Amino acid sequence: MATFAHCAYCFESLSASLERRQPLGLSNVEALWDKYNSVPENDEDSRIDSEEASLQMQDEDGDLEMEDRSVELGPPRPAAISRLLAPSPSSAPSTPSSRSTTSSRTETSSASSKNSSRTSIFSFGRRSNRHANHTVSSIESFPLFVTWNAVSRSGNKSLRGCIGTFEEQDLGKGLASYALTSAFEDTRFLPITLRELPALECGVTLLTNFESVSDPMSWDIGKHGLRISFNYHGRRYGATYLPDVAKEQGWTKEETMVSLMRKAGWTGRKDDWTKVDGLQVIRYQGKKEQLGYQEWRDWRDWVEEQGFGPSLLN
Repeated sequence: MATFAHCAYCFESLSASLERRQPLGLSNVEALWDKYNSVPENDEDSRIDSEEASLQMQDEDGDLEMEDRSVELGPPRPAAISRLLAPSPSSAPSTPSSRSTTSSRTETSSASSKNSSRTSIFSFGRRSNRHANHTVSSIESFPLFVTWNAVSRSGNKSLRGCIGTFEEQDLGKGLASYALTSAFEDTRFLPITLRELPALECGVTLLTNFESVSDPMSWDIGKHGLRISFNYHGRRYGATYLPDVAKEQGWTKEETMVSLMRKAGWTGRKDDWTKVDGLQVIRYQGKKEQLGYQEWRDWRDWVEEQGFGPSLLN
């Protein structure tokens, strides 16, 4: 499953790109995230300064695991990825488009909930230690999606970018790549700017348990995401919704299917959705984890206090 550290790594990748510096690598983000969350927030006696942190990172032989603080740096900004076939960028990024299609490279965007303001506002405190133990290794590969939401001062959320892939990705490279692709190349929106960073929330979904189903209603709201394809007017169409979309929208299964087909490009009567040719439905699972900017910023400030400051690009 996705972790808060995965979201922090996406923030790190996006921030580093916008600030023209090298990001920390995923393994370092995970290690430093765990260390940060292992320190009681209100226990001043247990706080460690950068010198003590350095000593604690020594192994039994006295050698620094991160010699000279040359931590693993994340990959540089990936080469531009083919833009999605979607409407022209909107000058008002707070309103998500209702339609996009999947590119030939299996990159795809997923609609965010227009009612996502139902979810909780930023939590500015540290995450509890139960999130420090990762169930996913940083060297594992998964299909994945990275979602950026803009969060207003009142806590209302609006989609700012969401792109992912159904091809398995090494998490270190895949999360960094799609953090930037969803921020800069979701053609429903203008690219995210540095000025917007403090208002963002990041969501990461790792996809698992893909199953082809013969009954298009054989899935559970809130548990399964859907990937569909079908023939219409001599063309093949396809689209996906992540597992949280139908639940956040308050849709029934049928409403979800009709909306998903509309997203793909189907323009038929809603009562005729079952009559399209060659409808194929794949259900999958994946729990989204989300992290707000301020939580990432508090962690990043702590990281810099330990001596891991930003490394500017030439």
